[in-house]
Amino acid sequence: MNLEDFLLTLEVYFGEDTLVLQVFALIFATLLIDFFQKRVFNRIQTRLEKTTTLWDDAALEAIRKPLSYLIWLLGITVAAQMLGFTQASTVRELGVIVLITWALTRFVRFVEKRILHEGEVRGKPIDRTTADAVTQLLRISIIITSTLVILQTLGVNISAILAFGGIGGVAVGFASKDLLANFFGAIMIYLDRPFSIGDWVQSPDRNIEGTVERIGWRLTVIRTFDKRPLYVPNSVFTSITVENPSRMTNRRIYETIGVRYADATALPQIIDDVKAMLQSHEEIDQNQTLMVNFNKFAESSLDFFVYTFTKTTNWQHFHEIKQDILFKINKIIEQHNAEIAFPTTTVELPEHIKNN
Repeated sequence: MNLEDFLLTLEVYFGEDTLVLQVFALIFATLLIDFFQKRVFNRIQTRLEKTTTLWDDAALEAIRKPLSYLIWLLGITVAAQMLGFTQASTVRELGVIVLITWALTRFVRFVEKRILHEGEVRGKPIDRTTADAVTQLLRISIIITSTLVILQTLGVNISAILAFGGIGGVAVGFASKDLLANFFGAIMIYLDRPFSIGDWVQSPDRNIEGTVERIGWRLTVIRTFDKRPLYVPNSVFTSITVENPSRMTNRRIYETIGVRYADATALPQIIDDVKAMLQSHEEIDQNQTLMVNFNKFAESSLDFFVYTFTKTTNWQHFHEIKQDILFKINKIIEQHNAEIAFPTTTVELPEHIKNN
């Protein structure tokens, strides 16, 4: 027996007073359908978790909540229609469009998350910036399409709106030139890829330095090193120089060290030993430039410089390596009975004062 036969049976037994019972039966049936569909979805999810494809999992997660709301939407609007609400069918159509839009945007979001996760698991990370750009375009397309469908459902002439958009586009463009500049700035970031989400960036032209958290269509969010969010309009990046230290291949150690003039005879051996130490250091990249040379007669010291590159680009590990190298240089200087120079002043006294 279907729902219609059940309602007719109630009408036969209870006569004209069955409307409340019919509405109650409809709501109760909606509750049962929602209950059983959740149980079915849980069983399907258990089986799909054993598969290797990500599309089925994403589709299941995307439609789970919208389907539950859809069941209740249909049940409530049919009940409202039975009670005499004439706009129930229109509300039902609009609700279905909104739920479909919600399900599609959820599907895009879940696919993005799973693709990024699979890339990390397999050791081939996906570019988060590109993934974010594609998913944002898909979401915008879905929302615009659903908006046009909703307007069509409400009886609005879509052709007139599109025509107005063509005529008024110029005026809107002039009125929102900054917004458009930021939009095209975002497109240039996605195309040129000067940085990606998670990169450490800095600009010598502006006081901008931190880690990129999000690249939107209008703003790029950068988290500074003191943990403050910095919201930078995308149009700014089209006119400034941006450094991306996250993409450096090595980090450089460039230090100048001075020894006393009294230790001039030991300086050549000190330089040779420092160079040998760097050439044997496991954290120094031997394929890069390595220089240790005497280069200056300073006011209070004989200066030589150390110029080399570490293998790591990690900021914390780099400073640990640099510290180790500086300590070893100091030890080499001490081994030659020399000392690191510091500013001194020599006072020459006349002979008669010395004799007195």
